[in-house]
Amino acid sequence: MTSRRYAALVTVLCQLTALLGVFLASALPAQAAPTHIAAELVAGPIVDGKATLAIRMSPEKGWHGYWINPGDAGLGMQLAWELPEGASVGEPAYPVPRTLVVQGLMNHVYEKEYAVLVPVTLPEKATAGTRLPVRVKAQWLACTEQLCVPERAELATEIVVGAAPDKKTAKRFDEWTRALPAPLDAPAAFALTDKTLRLAIPLPASVKLEAPHLFVREDKLVNYAAAQMFSRKGDVLLVTIPRPDFASPAAGTVDAVLRLDGFGNGIALTAKPGPVPTGGEPVASDTEAPELPALPWLLLAAVAGGLLLNVMPCVFPILSLKALSLARAGESEAHARVEGLAYSAGVITACLILGAALLALRAGGEQVGWAFQLQEPAVVVALFVLAAAITANLLGLFEFAVPGFASGGSAQGSFATGLLAAFVATPCTGPFMASAMGAALLLPVAPALTLFAALGLGIALPFLAIAFVPALRRRLPRPGKWMVTFRRIMAVPMALTALALAWLVWRLGGAATLSYVLALAAMLLALLALAGRNQRRGRPALIPACLALAVLAVGVLTMPEPQHQPGETASIINAKPFSAKALAKAQGEGRPVFVWMTADWCLTCKVNEEVAIEREDTKAAFEKAGVVVLRGDWTRRDPEITRYLTARGAAGVPLYVWYAKGAKPETLPQVLTPALLAQKAGS
Repeated sequence: MTSRRYAALVTVLCQLTALLGVFLASALPAQAAPTHIAAELVAGPIVDGKATLAIRMSPEKGWHGYWINPGDAGLGMQLAWELPEGASVGEPAYPVPRTLVVQGLMNHVYEKEYAVLVPVTLPEKATAGTRLPVRVKAQWLACTEQLCVPERAELATEIVVGAAPDKKTAKRFDEWTRALPAPLDAPAAFALTDKTLRLAIPLPASVKLEAPHLFVREDKLVNYAAAQMFSRKGDVLLVTIPRPDFASPAAGTVDAVLRLDGFGNGIALTAKPGPVPTGGEPVASDTEAPELPALPWLLLAAVAGGLLLNVMPCVFPILSLKALSLARAGESEAHARVEGLAYSAGVITACLILGAALLALRAGGEQVGWAFQLQEPAVVVALFVLAAAITANLLGLFEFAVPGFASGGSAQGSFATGLLAAFVATPCTGPFMASAMGAALLLPVAPALTLFAALGLGIALPFLAIAFVPALRRRLPRPGKWMVTFRRIMAVPMALTALALAWLVWRLGGAATLSYVLALAAMLLALLALAGRNQRRGRPALIPACLALAVLAVGVLTMPEPQHQPGETASIINAKPFSAKALAKAQGEGRPVFVWMTADWCLTCKVNEEVAIEREDTKAAFEKAGVVVLRGDWTRRDPEITRYLTARGAAGVPLYVWYAKGAKPETLPQVLTPALLAQKAGS
């Protein structure tokens, strides 16, 4: 059985279960036990012979009720009225619902207090002061994400003709009325095919849209869980929604509610058959802001993510820095603890500085994400020069104390090593860390900075363990002559790091920038070699060191304007450049889409591309399934890519998202297995 048929079967079973529950509820006597959604019938104002009644619903925490069209599962409220002779009720008006996806099923729900407003036409003979009793038997389904309970209540109130409601009641009705979707003052048009429902909604371009979603009232007319595509063409909003395999017959009109944002604002519309334009500029997707886990879980994820960074491929270049410090930590217990704490302080400080800078830039309107520092050529140049200088130091070219490598060690050196380690390590995102850093971009400043500090603590944990656990320190080799040889060996990964940074300088700034930076590095190394010769001869090395700093300062100030080299999109799987417009077009054609976000400085990305993406079996599976591959190059700052990452709850790259036909997007793991993409294409 295919996954689509399985989902359809689950939907039918859910509906049958809900109907059975309501039948049983109607057959049983009213229970005295309290319901999970408390209900109250309230009489409101009377205008021109018509009164308004409100059925106020108050769900308990964790429970929810349903819109008039509940979606894939659930059941809308059923009402049976007992009215005075000559009175009649109109169509109930519901506030704008929200979406809730449970086990792949889309529900249209209310999780907080809401009110359904019902208009009542009074009897013509009713005079001022007449009391009109009103009763209603209401049945509804109250659900959590695990279970549903059919509930019922007999509600009663009294309408007093000519009497105005008290101030408290009037205020409540004002609030409930504002929660209703505003009626659209112009006709909308729709076009229906076997595969899609397309609508043209007249909506001024000045109306801001944030996480829009269209709730269609007609049952089973559209695929509720499918991604909805929105685009704008002048003052017309275009909406495309896939249809299910077993869709309802074509309707003469389509009634719907368009959610405008995440604050309950929306418009009610009725669309009639008519021309619907194509094209337009894509707007924000229908994905709601991700619901964040509790802060303690986020903190645990940040610590775990930082700890795992110590073994991620992108962090290997800094392992040589850690190795010498770990080896020297066995000298004495007190000294090891001081160095462990100093190193940890440096790591946490670096994470806090980077986090604060990131939050400040985003607050100022900049579209930046985690690892934003490596999107700036000047930062990469500085790291390249530093890596080249450390390589020369490890080879014995000069004897300046590289942070943490002084023969006697120092707290200041360990702190500096921690700063450097975190600065180089944090651009990568791995398991656990992605959710925590993505949440940090959405939380207030204080808890967000706490998450950044927790990430630093995770990176520093191995050093802290060595510093405070004597058994671990005893397993380290004692200092000796072997450390000189080991220091020379560690120059190899540092030299490879310098080469990788040189390549990144070229990717960010072009050949001219790379040539300039290589010449600058050669001059610096020559001056450092001169300083080292003076040191070996017992002469002062201050003059060559100052000259090196002066050359570096002048070199940075006179560096040519970088010319970015766009990431190569040609690949064996025929990747195209990412854009929201390209994504909307591919989804509109009903094709599966693989969105692949990468950057030249992300080693995890490069490993995934080699192991799982750029493969012949992946290519064959994608071609067979007609998969559209969209590759986003985040090497340099790209606002459109940053907006997409934020919408998906990601703070940085790598990010891989799979859009199956007629289904919600699925975020894939950050570490891909060789067969994963081929399996996705074949499912």
